[in-house]
Amino acid sequence: MMRSLRFRLFFSILLPVIIIVPFVAVGLSYLLQTQVLLVGISNELIRQAVLVANISGTSEKIFQDSSEAKAFVNRIGPNLTAKLMLLDPSGHLIVSSDPLDSYLVGTVYEMPDFQQVMASQSKADVTYNNSQITKVTVPVVNSSGQLLGFVRLTNPLAGIYSRSELLSQVTFYVVIGGILAALVMGWLLARDLERPLKKTILAVNELADGKHPLETIKEEGPEEIRQLIRAFNVLAGRLKKSEETRHHFLANIVHELGRPLGALLSALQALRGGADQQKELRQDMLEGMEEEVVVLRRLLDDLAHLDAGFGQTEIHPQLISISDWLPPILSTWGEAAVRKNIDWQISVPSNLPPVEVDPNRLAQALGNLVNNAIQYTPSGGNVSVSAVFEDGNLRLSVADTGPGITEEDRKNLFQPFFRGKAAKRFSAGMGLGLTIARDLAEAQGGRLALVSSPGKGSRFYIDFPVSGSDR
Repeated sequence: MMRSLRFRLFFSILLPVIIIVPFVAVGLSYLLQTQVLLVGISNELIRQAVLVANISGTSEKIFQDSSEAKAFVNRIGPNLTAKLMLLDPSGHLIVSSDPLDSYLVGTVYEMPDFQQVMASQSKADVTYNNSQITKVTVPVVNSSGQLLGFVRLTNPLAGIYSRSELLSQVTFYVVIGGILAALVMGWLLARDLERPLKKTILAVNELADGKHPLETIKEEGPEEIRQLIRAFNVLAGRLKKSEETRHHFLANIVHELGRPLGALLSALQALRGGADQQKELRQDMLEGMEEEVVVLRRLLDDLAHLDAGFGQTEIHPQLISISDWLPPILSTWGEAAVRKNIDWQISVPSNLPPVEVDPNRLAQALGNLVNNAIQYTPSGGNVSVSAVFEDGNLRLSVADTGPGITEEDRKNLFQPFFRGKAAKRFSAGMGLGLTIARDLAEAQGGRLALVSSPGKGSRFYIDFPVSGSDR
């Protein structure tokens, strides 16, 4: 139990309260009684007793005539905070300011040593009982230093002491209440902190076991825990997308491999069944099989690029003349366009400047663009490929009169495995061609861009900067 976060947080909040608060409360209560109340009261009583002694010392009759003493006490007593008693040098009570003490007149009280009191700094003797002041006694002397009697102030603040004890009790109950409040608050805070952590831990465990539906968790709790949940949600989102991509990828692979393999199997079965005896039929089947093998080869190239990691393909650039290099590359695509009854046009000027690229990778990128253009352009349409030099850039363009691309599809067009609405009407393709074309163009310092609108066809172009050109 002590290993759980809730209990550790709970006790981290509660233990300081349990340990510190009682000690602080007891210490403050003790200091209040001993250093504030006791010292303050003691000093005040000594001050009053010394003042009364000085006043009474001016008249020896006060300690010789009981009526004079009574008159003095009646005059001074109401101005004091304590009970005033006058005693003669031998300790007999002469008079008290408390009428209830009248029967004690003449009673002998134990007096402090006169010489010792006079030698003290305060000129007063203070008697304590259970940390409470019970009496303050001050000798009264005349001008010649003769002892006339004693002035005693007794137990003036018993009520304050009782209230001080009440204060200690209240302090105790407040401390207990504070500990209980800290107990409840600490428990609630620890529970609120533990709840989102438990949800996140449960979600992570379910994700690791493959049981979690990859849904996000509601962000709650302190900011640090919110950041943890936010990180988990990002991870879950990426895993969900990765899982969807994997399923899509496998489905496409099965489809793309199954179609040419099925065609090859059918052709082989036909040849074994006797079709090889007919020269023209055999030739047509072999050409068809060759086309299917080309399709498989292109598929393997795409998969190899995917396995290498997008944007990480090895590039071997060399200086080539686009005017000489491009027409032969496009010849095979021209035949495919003609077979589909598509108007095929090429515009490649003979004075184009040389550009440093990887010819094999550029042919792969350009081939993906031309293949898409032929695939999505209906019979009777037009596909054109052109090369121009302008503003220091060599631009290779592939334009078609196909269905075009919507603005919504253009946002994700270069994402792996994405196929737009128009592309979904065609069975071929895994949605990797444009992604690979873009990566190959950028890996060689080029840029692939698109201009398209629904119903008006599309134009893809690759721009390569030509260094050292003065045109």
